[in-house]
Amino acid sequence: MTVMIVLFVGIAVLFSSFIRGIAGFGFAIVAVPVMSLVLPPLQAVTLAVLAQLIVGFHDVYALRQDIHKPSVLRLAIGSLIGTPIGIYALAVLSPDAARVLISVAVMLGLLLLLRYKPAEPRPSGHLAAVTGVASGVFSGLAAMPGPPAVAYYLGVGMPAKETRASLLIFFFFSSLIATPGLAMAGAIDLHMLVLVVVSVPGLIFGTWLGTEAFKRLGSDQYRKIAIGVMAVAAVLSGWRGLSAYL
Repeated sequence: MTVMIVLFVGIAVLFSSFIRGIAGFGFAIVAVPVMSLVLPPLQAVTLAVLAQLIVGFHDVYALRQDIHKPSVLRLAIGSLIGTPIGIYALAVLSPDAARVLISVAVMLGLLLLLRYKPAEPRPSGHLAAVTGVASGVFSGLAAMPGPPAVAYYLGVGMPAKETRASLLIFFFFSSLIATPGLAMAGAIDLHMLVLVVVSVPGLIFGTWLGTEAFKRLGSDQYRKIAIGVMAVAAVLSGWRGLSAYL
């Protein structure tokens, strides 16, 4: 592990944490492709998961008054159900094919979100549970639990503050689910723990900067940023999948 790799990873974590602080999601979407330029993909994913796990403990306490608890609970339970389904589907589909399919699904969802915006919040318990299953399937297929959850909160018109807090807690839960599997795969070793430790300052500072920026956003601005981050996720996922066939 060279100094240049540590600096590169630190900058990637700082920028990704800033996006996470603003939107409530997007850390892994941005960090994993960038860090994969200097780290093996499994290490990049593991670092992203552990980083979100560390900062997530603080989020649970700090955001406990802002989250929409019923939807987060249903998303979490649904995700537990959907993750094994996604892993099983991965045995049929290649990871690259799964990324392309997810990219197409996200783009179609974004088109619907751009055309539809509810006049008032309309959370749905049944829809949240179904979304949780979809998030689990996406996670099992391509380690991307985010798009269905983000689409759900934007689609039901929940306030920006509540949406952001709920997403942060849901992704903390997703990291909890992923960590044992990474440990059993041997991805968490001393080298990885050192990388996590040196990434913590950028993680904390970037999240703080993003949170301060979020406080200055209106609901419409937040919605546009969230849709923009989702579009970037779809493009990155699609390109990563298609590149294997080019």
